[in-house]
Amino acid sequence: MHADRRLILMALAAGLAGCAGGAPSGGRPRPMAVDAFPDLPFADWTEVEPEYRLYPGDEIEVALPTASELTRQLRIAPDGRVSLPLLGHVTAADRSLSELEADISTAYADHLLRPEVEVTLRQAGPLKVWVDGEVRNPGVFDMPGDIDAYQALIMAGGVLPTARAARCALIRRGPGEVRMMRVIDLRAPRAEITPLRRGDILFVPRSSLGELVAFFGQVRGALPIGFSYAINGAYAST
Repeated sequence: MHADRRLILMALAAGLAGCAGGAPSGGRPRPMAVDAFPDLPFADWTEVEPEYRLYPGDEIEVALPTASELTRQLRIAPDGRVSLPLLGHVTAADRSLSELEADISTAYADHLLRPEVEVTLRQAGPLKVWVDGEVRNPGVFDMPGDIDAYQALIMAGGVLPTARAARCALIRRGPGEVRMMRVIDLRAPRAEITPLRRGDILFVPRSSLGELVAFFGQVRGALPIGFSYAINGAYAST
């Protein structure tokens, strides 16, 4: 998470407001162009959903048609593993179904002749999203069903007066396990309806005045006693 935040802050410092992810006049923000930040490992945005990867809390079935007594229905533990007969603990989280099938089949090859393994997802666990930046309660949230980015902001307590809600960054895992980023407008009541996916990261940057508040806070701590600066929060809107 800290690495993601550093990348976002770097992007914002590089001039997020004027990059290719901006909105045309009267239009909706365009997806962030990765070439706007050549030093950041973000891919071009796409709505193509990558292959499902298992997550702690998911319920799966590991079936062996040729050895049905070894078939198990399992919930992936918080540490990302499941326990299988003859094998013990096997890492399942962050594997696709086909990858996990191959891993288990290889492991069973030491115990069975030509093992056949079928892994199916019975029920997905809670979908989690990350909300960070200028919100009242940043953190990781379980999605109560299908929600959009603005609803996630509400779950995080809403934005602070120093937030720049018009230029929020949405980071998502794309095809090939490369992260993508786009800028979305989450100002009420004109917020874009942007459905979220598992593992999405939503970052709300500071407004220019928010940066000024932080700067004066640092300066005030370095000044002799008797000097102070006051910033009226009522002006912290952009």
